[in-house]
Amino acid sequence: MDVQSYLQVMHVAERLKDALRHGNSSHGRRESVAEHSWRITLMAFFMEDEFPDVDMHKVMEMCLIHDLGECFTGDIPTFPKTDADEKTEAQLLGDWVSSLPAPYNQKLHALYEEMDAQQTMEAKIYKALDKMEAVLQHNEAPLSTWILREYDLNRTYGFEQAACAPYLMELREAMLQDTLKKIESGE
Repeated sequence: MDVQSYLQVMHVAERLKDALRHGNSSHGRRESVAEHSWRITLMAFFMEDEFPDVDMHKVMEMCLIHDLGECFTGDIPTFPKTDADEKTEAQLLGDWVSSLPAPYNQKLHALYEEMDAQQTMEAKIYKALDKMEAVLQHNEAPLSTWILREYDLNRTYGFEQAACAPYLMELREAMLQDTLKKIESGE
């Protein structure tokens, strides 16, 4: 990729540093989309031994790119996000990916198609990590930052996606126990 194209891609991706998510850090600061993407990638990195037959490099690629559409729309939390919002984000992202030089445009299109189809173990692991990182972040954030519906959401969110692998189910169950302790303690 030529230097100017490379810089343009980095300028677009930088927007995720300023795109704030619904969740908060352990100190109560709003988390950015970039921070979320970084951590699910780190989660995948530290799971390589648990999935020796899975292309964890591809999982990490999926984790890194999964929210690039939010460069154009910002983050819309799960509960108010509509099908129209998803369609707009997909269209803007697709247009941007198509504008990238080869072979990156083809690689990203292929990754997004695989992620959307949710047929491969790589795509399933990425999706589970995406959901579970949100739970993990909520468990780390002060309880005072939670809205009422997050009490139920943190108990249930991501279990369906984690069901693809025993290790992910064990991890999600441990997160549930952390949620229940947090709620019980009131902190």
